[in-house]
Amino acid sequence: MATKLTANVKAGGCASKLSPKILDQALRTVPRLSNEKVLVGYDKSDDAGVYDLTQPGGNPLAMVQTVDFFTPIVDDAYTFGAIAAANALSDVYAMGGKPATALSIVVFPQKGDIHDLQAILKGGADKIHEAGAVILGGHSISDEEIKFGYAVTGLIDPHKILTNAGAMPGDVLVFTKQIGTGVISTALKKGIVDPAHMDRSIEQMLTLNRLVCESMLGLEVHACTDVTGFGLLGHAREMALASNVTLQIAASSVRFLPGAIEYANAGALSGGLHNNREFVSSCVAMSDSIPSEIQSLLYDPQTSGGLLLSMTAPEAEKLMEDRPEAYIIGRVRNYETKPIEVRP
Repeated sequence: MATKLTANVKAGGCASKLSPKILDQALRTVPRLSNEKVLVGYDKSDDAGVYDLTQPGGNPLAMVQTVDFFTPIVDDAYTFGAIAAANALSDVYAMGGKPATALSIVVFPQKGDIHDLQAILKGGADKIHEAGAVILGGHSISDEEIKFGYAVTGLIDPHKILTNAGAMPGDVLVFTKQIGTGVISTALKKGIVDPAHMDRSIEQMLTLNRLVCESMLGLEVHACTDVTGFGLLGHAREMALASNVTLQIAASSVRFLPGAIEYANAGALSGGLHNNREFVSSCVAMSDSIPSEIQSLLYDPQTSGGLLLSMTAPEAEKLMEDRPEAYIIGRVRNYETKPIEVRP
């Protein structure tokens, strides 16, 4: 590889994610127009938008639209491109959709190494094709800080859309990946990461949520979201508020990537993690007995993270039997004093 991609990233965070506090304040000023064709908009902070394409007398059909791009979190250009694609595709899977097309978003230095750009594009294309989607084109601009990602469009039956609303008291919370990609990427930038830990994190980030999505479509899922830049508690907050419930999470049940706890304890905490904590913590009843490094990891921004699902215990057992990587991290209760409660 010609250059070290993460050396190009400006200080301030794992993927330069805009603070959720700032984003929330800005979105409140945007007019929200009603349109009967919009089945899912941005009013409840869902993973993607859904627009009804059904024609009179035709079969039910809707499109899922999402976009995601960020700065390098690994040094290998091909791997960065593939991770960026997997991350962008995840929002479609979280809605229960099937990716169909993608448009690339490329920000690259005018004098950057062309071999890096070629590798980024190839890595992204290979992952988009793995999902069964096609790339129709894209847009590029020149800037000294590399950024890459995709706008993805998927297809879905409008009667089978999964949203972050609908979590029901009595449900269990199922999660499908481990936590810690943010602190591990930060440890890489600090030069303290164990290569084996980085490899395991990369392996997880490269894993599409496609198989989990296919498994859950045959089950009764009440709510679903993917856990990405706002961290586990940030996305859990959105589900809790949209569903008007309290999500009770057992910290000891959450699985962490190898090395994640050690790096969090060593202070490898990104700016994105601090932004997430600042925005979300007022909605969280956190037990004081939970170690500080575990508390931090629950706010850790994830890249190409897992799906968080709310479903009955029997349905969860079926999912976990089909997808062994899935596991229960908590339950849904009637709304209490806070949207989220974290117990040891």
